[in-house]
Amino acid sequence: MLSRRFFLIMFALLAVPVHTLLASGNNAAIDSGATAWMLTSTALVLLMVPGLGMFYGGLVRTKNVLGTMMHSFSAMAVIGVLWVVLGYALSFGQNVLGGFIGWNTDYFFLQGIDESIISQHIPEYVFAMFQGKFAIIAPALIAGSFAERVKFKTYLFFILFWSLLVYLPVAHWVWGPGGFLAEMGAIDFAGGTVIHITAGISGLVVALYLGARRGYPKTAMNPNNLVMTLMGAGLLWVGWFGFNAGSSISSGLETARALTLTQAAAASGALAWMLIEGIQYNKATSLGFVSGMLAGLVAITPAAGVVTPEGAIVLGFISSIFCYFAIILKNKIGYDDSLDVFGIHGVAGIIGAIALVFFLRPSWVAEQSAGWALSRQLITQSITVIIALVYAAVVTYIITIAADKLFGFRLSVSSEQAGMDRSEHAEHGYGLLHIN
Repeated sequence: MLSRRFFLIMFALLAVPVHTLLASGNNAAIDSGATAWMLTSTALVLLMVPGLGMFYGGLVRTKNVLGTMMHSFSAMAVIGVLWVVLGYALSFGQNVLGGFIGWNTDYFFLQGIDESIISQHIPEYVFAMFQGKFAIIAPALIAGSFAERVKFKTYLFFILFWSLLVYLPVAHWVWGPGGFLAEMGAIDFAGGTVIHITAGISGLVVALYLGARRGYPKTAMNPNNLVMTLMGAGLLWVGWFGFNAGSSISSGLETARALTLTQAAAASGALAWMLIEGIQYNKATSLGFVSGMLAGLVAITPAAGVVTPEGAIVLGFISSIFCYFAIILKNKIGYDDSLDVFGIHGVAGIIGAIALVFFLRPSWVAEQSAGWALSRQLITQSITVIIALVYAAVVTYIITIAADKLFGFRLSVSSEQAGMDRSEHAEHGYGLLHIN
């Protein structure tokens, strides 16, 4: 009896400060449901980074598996710090330098948002961390274009300045307060332009600058572990629900729409690629499946908040077809975009950003101003894509030249032959020494 009373008294004493905390100050305005979903979405988007590492790591040769995966994992460190120090301030601050970038002193080191709750009733910390995961995965995507042939320290320099000079400005233009592309009415729900188009074209620029891997295309460069690639692709599909549905910054109807459209487009893209391979080769490959899946996911990313379910299926299907033939064209031309970053992310991002205007949800159209017209939206989307492509390509080229001149970007002949695992990290991914 005494023991029971003791625990009841202790529970009451402990409950008082907890209740007081939840009912006091800004915390009273927090929507716990929306906050819980955004915390989950943040974790899901972060899960995409090791998923991407596994996806890329399985596609390269054994001697480069760890080096390739480190390109994804190291972005979590470099961009994770950059985002807290400057990234959030530069992306989501008020216009400075004529709107080229944003700035808010309160966002420097996130020092001014300790008690801030944004309009959707979630702590601003959560929103900042959610967006920070987008900033991490963008440069990690680029690494697939020049896989198996770059110095690790130069790669770190590259992603740091690419994020500063490409990702953060474009993110501000599209998502930041007063961003000029946002003011034009550009639609990019979750990063089709900000992430996939910029990463795709940037990867292509670096791949062309560096040249092909030694021996490509005459030497066979088969994937070392397609099982790992499939597992990584599965993590990407799961994580993409946070990527797209989390971009509603709420937990409600718009969230449900984005999640549903993401699922439909991914499935449609995978199905389209399997059908193409089935018609052409009378068999479907695992690599083809995940390529089509990614094409569908990328295409729906800018459109996840505005199109219909049938539109999502069409976008996934046509993006898969376009990406399939983009890769065939790459093989004919002969440039070495190692893991087809432009062929999938760049091409599908362009398709999704532009073609979404033909599948807009009637209720979304009804919400627009009286002067809205489909033709005007099509022009806006096209201009947005062109600006992102040109700006990212030019600035990436300058950063690449600077990185090459300062540190040397490409591995030496002996280091490339030995593999990145050995030459850059003094390790072996599977505990074995391979020379293939």
